[in-house]
Amino acid sequence: MSAIKTALKAAKGAIDAHQYDKAVEHTTKVLNEDSKNYHANVFLGLALEKQSRNEESEKAYTSATAIKPNDSLAWQGLISLYEQQGGRKLVEYHDAAVHLARLFMEVYVIIPTYGYRQRHVLISPGDRDDKTRCQTVVDKYTDFARKCGSRTQYKHSLEILLPGNELYDYLEGRIPRPSYTYTKLAEIVEQDEKEKINHEIGQRRTRLGAKIDQVTVEVKREVLQNSDLEALYQRVIDWAHDEETRRLYEVKLLQHAYDTLIALPSPQKAAKREQVIRHAKGLVILKHPFALAWKINLEWQDVESIDELDAGLLHEYVQFFSEDGLGKVLRGYLESQISVFPKRHPDDENNRDGAKDDKEETSPMTAEDCLVLMTEGAEDSPSSILAHRLMGEYYLHLDEYESAAETARRARGRVTLESRMCGLPFQNISDALDLMLATVLVQYQAPRHHPEARSLFDGVLARKPVNSSALVGIGLILEEQEEFEEAIDFLERASQYAPGTRIRAEAAWCRALSGDYAAALSELEECLPHLNEPDLRTKSLKALTLYRIGMCMWNLDSSKSSRRDRSKAYARFISALQADMNFAPAYTSLGIYYTDYAKDKSRARKCFQKAFELSSSEVVAAERLAQSFAKTSEWDLVEVVAQRVVESGKLRPPPGSKRKGISWPFAALGVVQLTNQEYPKSIVSFQCALRISPKDYYSWVGLGESYQSSGRYMAATKAFEQAQKLEQDLGPQVLGDTWFSKYMLANVKRELGEYDAAIAGYREVLASRRNEYGVSIASLQTFVEAAWNDLELGFFGRAIENAREALETAKDIVTWRKDAFNLWKSIGDLCSIYTYIQSYVKDFPLQDVRHLLKLDCDLEDYKLLADVDEVDLAAFDSSVADDSARSMLECCSFAAILAQKRAIACCTHDPHARAVAWYNLGWAEHRAHSCQDGSTRRGIKAPKYLKAAVQCFKRAIELESGNPEFWNSLGVVTSQLNPRVAQHSFVRSLYLNDKSARTWTNLGVFYLTEGDAQLANDAFTRAQSVDPDHAQAWLGQGLLAAQLGETGEARTLFTHASEISSASATQIQRSYASSTLDHLLSSPYAPKDTTNLLQPLLALRQLSKLSLNDLPYDHIRSLFQERTGDHANASQTLATTCSALEAEYETSESSETLGRFAQAKADLSRSLLAERDFEGAVENAETALDLSADDNQPNDARAKTRLSAHMSAGLGHYYLGSMDRSIEMFKGALEESQGDPDIICLLAQILWAKGGEQERSIARDQLFDSIEKHPGHMATTLLLGVIAVLDDDCDTIEAVSDDLQLLRCRDDLSPGQHKQLSQILNAVAALYPGDKHQISAQTSAAATAVMLGPSLPYGWRQLARLTDDTHPAKMAILTAVKKAPPAGDLHADDLSEAYTGTRVGGDAQRSIMLAPWKSGGWEALSRI
Repeated sequence: MSAIKTALKAAKGAIDAHQYDKAVEHTTKVLNEDSKNYHANVFLGLALEKQSRNEESEKAYTSATAIKPNDSLAWQGLISLYEQQGGRKLVEYHDAAVHLARLFMEVYVIIPTYGYRQRHVLISPGDRDDKTRCQTVVDKYTDFARKCGSRTQYKHSLEILLPGNELYDYLEGRIPRPSYTYTKLAEIVEQDEKEKINHEIGQRRTRLGAKIDQVTVEVKREVLQNSDLEALYQRVIDWAHDEETRRLYEVKLLQHAYDTLIALPSPQKAAKREQVIRHAKGLVILKHPFALAWKINLEWQDVESIDELDAGLLHEYVQFFSEDGLGKVLRGYLESQISVFPKRHPDDENNRDGAKDDKEETSPMTAEDCLVLMTEGAEDSPSSILAHRLMGEYYLHLDEYESAAETARRARGRVTLESRMCGLPFQNISDALDLMLATVLVQYQAPRHHPEARSLFDGVLARKPVNSSALVGIGLILEEQEEFEEAIDFLERASQYAPGTRIRAEAAWCRALSGDYAAALSELEECLPHLNEPDLRTKSLKALTLYRIGMCMWNLDSSKSSRRDRSKAYARFISALQADMNFAPAYTSLGIYYTDYAKDKSRARKCFQKAFELSSSEVVAAERLAQSFAKTSEWDLVEVVAQRVVESGKLRPPPGSKRKGISWPFAALGVVQLTNQEYPKSIVSFQCALRISPKDYYSWVGLGESYQSSGRYMAATKAFEQAQKLEQDLGPQVLGDTWFSKYMLANVKRELGEYDAAIAGYREVLASRRNEYGVSIASLQTFVEAAWNDLELGFFGRAIENAREALETAKDIVTWRKDAFNLWKSIGDLCSIYTYIQSYVKDFPLQDVRHLLKLDCDLEDYKLLADVDEVDLAAFDSSVADDSARSMLECCSFAAILAQKRAIACCTHDPHARAVAWYNLGWAEHRAHSCQDGSTRRGIKAPKYLKAAVQCFKRAIELESGNPEFWNSLGVVTSQLNPRVAQHSFVRSLYLNDKSARTWTNLGVFYLTEGDAQLANDAFTRAQSVDPDHAQAWLGQGLLAAQLGETGEARTLFTHASEISSASATQIQRSYASSTLDHLLSSPYAPKDTTNLLQPLLALRQLSKLSLNDLPYDHIRSLFQERTGDHANASQTLATTCSALEAEYETSESSETLGRFAQAKADLSRSLLAERDFEGAVENAETALDLSADDNQPNDARAKTRLSAHMSAGLGHYYLGSMDRSIEMFKGALEESQGDPDIICLLAQILWAKGGEQERSIARDQLFDSIEKHPGHMATTLLLGVIAVLDDDCDTIEAVSDDLQLLRCRDDLSPGQHKQLSQILNAVAALYPGDKHQISAQTSAAATAVMLGPSLPYGWRQLARLTDDTHPAKMAILTAVKKAPPAGDLHADDLSEAYTGTRVGGDAQRSIMLAPWKSGGWEALSRI
């Protein structure tokens, strides 16, 4: 025992000496002997604590507390240890501090006695009563928890200071008051909840598909539903001694409860809502200025009418919250005329801050001030139902229906939202707002919103069947829908539940509208004595009643005398205005009175204007105003009036209504927009008019005109056709004169290119309105346009017919209208048409045109530019020197120029028309220049027309310098005269319009003529990109390619240009035909199919109609005709060409003309030979030889001409039987061709045909010489084979057979040559089989033919004849069909022969059908 004490003393000494290792050593020895030694554990814990061995120290202290729990030394050591570790051991610190505090506290129990006082008995007298040390432990712990712990730990530390805890009872008075502690706890919980809500929202909002609003509600619901904050607020309120603090936490309690109520689901809202209402009422009773409490008390009162609210509560709210939005609205409402609450006198008000003597506070507010204040308050309180409701009623009082409707709709939305938040149904408020909105919709843009208003009224009546406002509203709707009997029924029911003059007057007016004017008049007059109140509403109702009495009188007696009587209806209208000067319908009725009966248009217009200014619903006044403005062409005012009526919403009747819609405002807008060229808008306006009135004839016409002006011609056609259907249905008695729709439909047909239909329409109109200038000139222009269109399409005869019809129309117009620009412009155009179709120039109506030009003319008009172009009326008269086509063509050009000059004289006062007239004259001058034959009668080129054209285009540019077409035209006519000016003109035109393909093409041609190939190519390429269908651009590209030597590319471009060009494009036709002919003559790969020649032949035929004496291309046309087998037309064309060339040679005596004449004669002889006119062929061939015989310098063309002539003459003599002469001609051909093998073949055939042995020997020698010079020549080899067979010359046959076999292997053989080779080789095989049998030899030859040409029918056909197998016959048909046109060029004879080998009846019939002139098909059919 002494050793333990010694060790403890040593340990104590070591601790005092800071020798903690020794202390641990000593205490360990003690504990080894006595583990329950209290002081050893305390000393060990202390020593270990000093060595920062916290866990071991804590175990030692804990062991000590277990040994002596009521000794404070170990607990103090533990607390010291925990404090050194900061907040890590705060939970253990809590337990240790509480235990130590209890050790310093005397624990009492309360023992009841029979006296007046209770006796406290000490339970544990061993502990000393030390409140100071107890308080120190508690304060030290709470302060440590505040500094080092979390908010939750700090909250836990404060809980030991709350009432109900034994420490609180012991230390009461020494520790903070409970109100302070609860306040701190509330602040901690507030912060925790706020952070938790934000943290959870931040985490959950990132989830897939999460919505921020939904996430926020869910998080708040979870947090607030489990919150202890409200209990803490209540404890603060219960323990607080400060009134201000109590009010503050009452506010917080209400706010938290309100937030919780909003977050809770609907089934759980009831209890919480009662709590919120209870707290709110408490604050209001205490008159605490917390806005939420007051708003809950006001907003959550489900009252049907505003007067059910507590007036004192409203005034107090205004007093407390004068700057709040709802407070401003309430103040404005309470001060307004519509307030249902008595106004407070300033002396009666109990002001919280003392009486206010300010005049601004006590002076009454004007109506304007009330409106401004309420509007400002409504903007500041967008979530207040009461504010919206009061604002809506005030707007309704002011007849501001649009604003009232918007406010009521917002209020209804707010009611729905508030009901969802608090769980109250607010049925009475909803019904009141429905009634307000429906009442507004009855008046606002009536009757547009009547269906919605009726639905709202029906909903209210379903819940409240006796609601008079709903009954009256439905009655007014039925009145508007002209359901007067039902309207009267509803109004009478309403008057039973809420008697009133207004309802009775409305029911009486419904009787009037139903036709019972007498009864209505009596009832209305009974209502008048009750309308003597001075307020505005009564005055307005009195004015309305007086007006309706006047209308009843007006309709009871419709005679003029009665309506003129100023003591009847007129007097009532005046009385109505005396009662209310702003009553619009009375002004409308007075306007009608002044217009129709008093004949005072000035007063009538003023009345209509006043009525329409007061109310846009006065449709009758608006219509009268619009009509008066339209008569004076004040279209801006018409648009203003019509637009305002449209915006009023009075036009369309509600669904199911008997009332007809009003369409004239839309039609008026359409007319104004059509006048202003706003075509898309006018289309919409007329469509709106037709939706209301589908049988509005004039709206259909306006719609059609709008469609036409905007380029939508098909839609315009349908509109005008619909208008014409209405003409048939309604008749002229209703519509009046309807010619305009026919005229407009004709215009549309004209725009669509349906000229025949357009002309028929114009003629139908002119049948009833003969001298209608617009229709007549449109008919004339249509004839001219039709002529130009036919010219473009190639219908030249029809174009001339239309030109003649146009002239007849012009002759009719000029009798009563001579000074019209369009008239003379059209006459000039129809004269120009003859210059384009020159084949009809002799049919030009010269006398008729001359008569027109001389009719009432001023000779000075025709002398315009006469000093330049030398064209005036005298020159025109002297231009007809003879009846030749050339002379008539000049007359046409003169007539066109004179007509355009007359057009200039007719438009002196119109700058634009004058510019166009100069432009037209310029092109007429240019056309005259183009129609010249290249020289004047003196033989000198005369550019006078070109110079005149330049001056014309310059005049046009002076008048209208911004027109790109004028600059383009100037560039065209100056290209030959002044290239610099031409280039400037083209560039200027492109600056004004760089999307003109025509200008780009002209610029390209200019660069081409100037030798700049690159710029020309760029210009043509740009033109093609702007308009790929512009044929002239492709022509220019082709000319450029031809100039650069790219003939294949040029031909392709010319072909494409011809495909997309019009029939009048002469240069394209020339280039296309000449390039095609060159290709046929120069290329061995040119197509031989005649179908490929039809297109250029058609182009040349059209060219012959357009141009006079275009001899080179007439000659080319004859060559195409010859190649297509049209020998008769070829001969006729060549005969005409020869005659023209002969006449030209007689005039010019040119060697070039002589050569062309000889060539034409040679070609003519060839055509005549094909027609079997052998004598004519011989004659023309010999003429060609004579004409070309004197040329001392032979050239290639002359050689070909003479060769052709010799061959034609030789064949002609052969067929005429003149063998010697024929042989002589062929010898000449041999000399001309220098031994051409084809000529030798022809000569050999003729010599053989003569029959003499000498001639045949010569033929053999010629052929053998030719084959030596031209080995492999097909025709020579074939002839030698035939002659060898005929001569039975086996050696020659063997040699020729080898050559023929080699020829069969060539790739350039045509099907005809294959056929000839097969025939000769089959004949050789049949006649000279050699070692083989004849059939076997023929079969072998046929099989060889099949092997060498399996895609040709000849070998298969021969093999089918030699065998009984049907396969070769079928293959012969199959290959023949594949070679037939259009896939190949197999003749019908060969295809027919292929069908003869199958021995099938159907094939034999097909053979006969394909070539009935062939006997093979008939023989095959006979063998079946």
